[in-house]
Amino acid sequence: MKNYIKLSEEVRTAKEQGKPIVALESTIISHGMPYPQNVKTAREVEQIIRDHGAAPATIAILDGKIKIGLSDDELENFGSSKDIAKTSRRDLPFLLATGKKGATTVAATMICAEAAGIKTFVTGGVGGVHRGAETSMDISADLEELAKTNVAVVCAGAKSILDLGLTMEYLETKGVPVMGYQTDVLPAFYTRTSPFPVNIRINEAETVAATLKAKWDLNLSGGAVIANPIPEEYAMDEKDITAVIETALEEARENYVSGKDVTPFLLGKVKELTDGKSLDANIALVKHNAHVGAEIAVKLAEME
Repeated sequence: MKNYIKLSEEVRTAKEQGKPIVALESTIISHGMPYPQNVKTAREVEQIIRDHGAAPATIAILDGKIKIGLSDDELENFGSSKDIAKTSRRDLPFLLATGKKGATTVAATMICAEAAGIKTFVTGGVGGVHRGAETSMDISADLEELAKTNVAVVCAGAKSILDLGLTMEYLETKGVPVMGYQTDVLPAFYTRTSPFPVNIRINEAETVAATLKAKWDLNLSGGAVIANPIPEEYAMDEKDITAVIETALEEARENYVSGKDVTPFLLGKVKELTDGKSLDANIALVKHNAHVGAEIAVKLAEME
């Protein structure tokens, strides 16, 4: 694996100095937001992590290598290009072998982060069990990765386009702890609440870090979800967003959208139906996650 990994100068320096590092995915840049907000947000998120004492490492597949940390030019290229493959576990070998560009999903970012020795990863929301999965078997590879890869994922819960109840059941079966950061219930991306309680509520970054350290010291393989609700001023009304999602799901069915195309289609529809408010919410929650993720990474580094 090491032959395929290329560290940016910032990440290499951070490693040499024993500085905490926070992984970031690149799918949120290439598939999650429109240009130029995606690049602007990516740069701002990286700066938030620096401001809180850690080094950012945006991960992507470029020129047959897993890039751990992107330059300004590479970020710009990822944000403005149209031909970048959405990359999960199954896609990594082909993209590396052929030198094609790939934007890493949660699952692929976890794999690459672990290979680079990075234990904390910040994203928007994790994938999960899709609605109707009892017949479609549409379950995100993110959940399986969380079951076996030792990386903590700081997120605003799971997107409310998913079946959140089944997602929590799946994570429980796989032994993945879902820690509510200053919350008793699973946040649902655009909203701060859902009907589903988290496994444990933790109010401080230090306790999250200590819990993660204990988990991995015990050789309990797999990651953890640190569910951090969207800031209140950007949260959307639960009833409103539920109605919008139902409309978007119906359009997806009518247009025979399936597989990995479902999430980008639904997010695009939600943005359209909320007059762009969902994009503002998306940006706000990622920044908030970066703040919390950097604090956890710093505390974890202190314990090691």
